[in-house]
Parts: sequence; C-alpha cells; structure tokens
Amino acid sequence: MENKQANTLGTGSIPKLYLRLAIPAVVAQVVNLLYNIVDRIYIGHIPGIGAAALTGVGLFVPILMLINASATLAGAGGAPLAAIAMGQGDRNKAEKIVANCFSLLLIFALVLTGVFFLFCPDLLRLFGGSEATLPYAVEYARIYILGSVFVLLVLGMNPFITTQGFAKISMLTTVIGAVINIVLDPIFIFAFDMGVKGAALATVLSQAVGALWILCFLTGKKTTLRLKLGNMRLDPAIFKPCLGLGVSTFVMMSTESLLSISFTTSLSRFGGDVAVGAMTIITSVCQLASLPLQGFCQGGQPIISYNFGAGNRDRVKRAFSIQLGVCLIYATLFCAATLIFPAAFAGIFTSDTQLADYAAWSLRIYMAGIFAFGAQIACQQSFMALGQAKISLFLACLRKLILLIPLIFLLPLFIENQVFAVFLAEPVSDVIAATVTTIVFLTSFPKILNRGSRR
Repeated sequence: MENKQANTLGTGSIPKLYLRLAIPAVVAQVVNLLYNIVDRIYIGHIPGIGAAALTGVGLFVPILMLINASATLAGAGGAPLAAIAMGQGDRNKAEKIVANCFSLLLIFALVLTGVFFLFCPDLLRLFGGSEATLPYAVEYARIYILGSVFVLLVLGMNPFITTQGFAKISMLTTVIGAVINIVLDPIFIFAFDMGVKGAALATVLSQAVGALWILCFLTGKKTTLRLKLGNMRLDPAIFKPCLGLGVSTFVMMSTESLLSISFTTSLSRFGGDVAVGAMTIITSVCQLASLPLQGFCQGGQPIISYNFGAGNRDRVKRAFSIQLGVCLIYATLFCAATLIFPAAFAGIFTSDTQLADYAAWSLRIYMAGIFAFGAQIACQQSFMALGQAKISLFLACLRKLILLIPLIFLLPLFIENQVFAVFLAEPVSDVIAATVTTIVFLTSFPKILNRGSRR
C-alpha cells in the first residue's frame, strides 16, 4: 500500500491526480460547511425567536474559530511535513509526526474546554452580547465547548488521511458526520423543543462519530501511516516543526476570531443588533467561498509536498499551476454570484424581512473583493505545502492583522456611512493582500525549489 501511494504521488498524471484528490477534498469541505451553517439555518427559522437566536449563536463564532484554529496547529502543520517525510522515504518519522500531533490535540482539548467553559458568558458579553441575544449564545456555547475534543480530533487528524492520498476516506469523515447532524438538528431543535441547545448537541454528536471514524482508520490495516501508542510520547524534535509550520494557519484562523470580535463590536456600535445579525449571515456565506477553496488546496498539498520532498521540481510547478487556476476561477464565479443574487444567499439563513434585506445590502459590499482571495489562498497554502513556515506566517498576518482589522476601525473615521465603511474594509484588504501574496510567491518559488533540490 505504501509503495502504491508513493508511486501515485510521485509519477501519476498531475491533472488526474489533482482531480482525484481535490474533488473528495472539496466535497468534504462543503459537507464540513454544513456543520457550521446548518445549525444557523434551522435556528434562524425558529418561530418567534429566530433572529435573536441566530445573532446569539453568531456571538460564539470567535470561540469557535479559536477551537478550529487550535486543531490546525497540529493538522495543517504536521500533514505537509508527514508527506515530505514520505517523499524522502522516512516512514518512521512520518508516523511519529502523526502520533505527536494526536497527543497535542488531546492537550489542546483539555485546556480549551476548561478555559472556554468557565469564561464563555463573560467573553460572549464582551463580543457584543445584549440582553436579548446573550442567553442563546451561552446555551449554544457551553454544550459545544464540552464536545470540543471531537471537533479538534476531526479537524486536526483528518489532514493526515488526505496527505497520504486517501481523499475519499477523508471525505467520508465529514459526510458521515454531516448527515448525522442534518438528521438530528430538526429532531432536537423542533421535535424535542430544545432550541439552540439541541443544535449544539446535534453538532457535538456528529463530530464524535467523525472522530471515531478517523481513529478506526488510522489504527487499521488500510492506512499507510499508522497511529501507534508508542509514538505518542511528545518529542520536541518532532512536534516543534509541526507547530512552527502550523502557526501560520493558526494565525489565519485565530485572527478570524479577532476579526469577528472587531466586526461585531464595530457593527454593534454603528448598526445595532440587526447589523450584527447580518454579519452572522455574511460569515456563513463567506464560508461557502473559503471552505471549497481550502478543499482545492488540500487536493494539491499532498502532490506538492511529496514531490518537493522527492526533488521533483517540474511536478511541483505543475501542481501549483493547476491549483492556482482552479482557485481563481472558483473565487471569481462566487464573487459574481453574491453580487448578482445577494438576497438569495441572505434568505437561506433567515425569514426575518428586515434582517434579510440588511444582509443582502451588506453582502454586496463585503464580498466585492472575494475574487482576489483565490490567488491569496492558492499561494499561501502552497507555502505551507512546501514547509515554508516564516513566509506563510507573514502572509497569514498581512491580510487580517496588518490590513483588515485596522481598516475596520479607521475607515469609519473618514466615511460618513460608518456601517458601509466597516463592511468596505473587507474587499479593500482582500485585493491588497492578494496582490502582495502573489508577488511574494512568484518571486520566492524558484528559490525554494532550488534549495529543495539540493537536499
């Protein structure tokens, strides 16, 4: 099995191989998106309280992003390094990476569960919770936090399945969980009259099944890299490079938390609860763009990482070119769809006319620069696949920390319509960051390949 996977990644047709890996990865990301938005769709349509409950659940987004980001420290950092080790023929090192990252995820789960469960009411209030929305936010948050260990294992360990070339198995992780979530949501929310607590419980149970699926595969006979108890003792020489590489993705995702706080506090100040509710809808729509793009990059990552480790420069270039083209086309088409049909996207998440109209107006502003995000993520994720931690970290900070968050607070000082100014910060930062990232990548790419070929 190991030789077959290695031969496929190292010698197979790049376009066919990319499609074989990317299609299941995109399907998995789209299905994973259901974890994030199906709760909001049902919650937004709860009779009488839908708008307030949806806004309350939106307040939990910063905590959710931090939990997800912590998973990427191990998964997004360890998976490319495991693939590079496979390309170099060092299976023992690759398996140690898998096991050490698993141990890290368990530690992260213990710490995050304790901290967030204890302080979530204060945090949610800080994020802009009002008397009308805070009770729903706390109800949802505490149940979700108690099950965060399953979320961390799914998001952190599934990349180790994809990076071996088992894209369909990785896809099934999210498909199985999402189907369970979709079935349980209406039962818990409406039939059992549990409201937002039912939505959180359905998500936790579905993620638990996904985590069990992953562990069964990684400890079974079909996997190339096996999760072994003897490799779980933390070794700094193994896990530190994983954390070093994963920190760029962690920054990208954790700054989503800081970004969400910045948006909600500013919008609460200038536009009230309806503006915060619109931001909850926009966040969900934005995931419809970003998660499939991540799937396209997950399809390219094993090819790029393996062949970079094996010194196959031409195959690395070919894989990146395909990945960049696919990401640009998808991002451009999605941008056009949201600009032309914003009301259709808003209507998915709420039946409240005022909230839907406000969300449709703001969505056109917010998504105007999403076409450029295709180049941003294709280049930044390729740096990750090549093991370039420092450059990847800088580019992760550029779009959000250096550009977007300051613009959220600066633009309202110069534009009369302050809510418009807050939403405008997003497309301005998207275009600038994508331009800089593309230039940096095209300049650095040949040098990185030359260094890799001399290993």
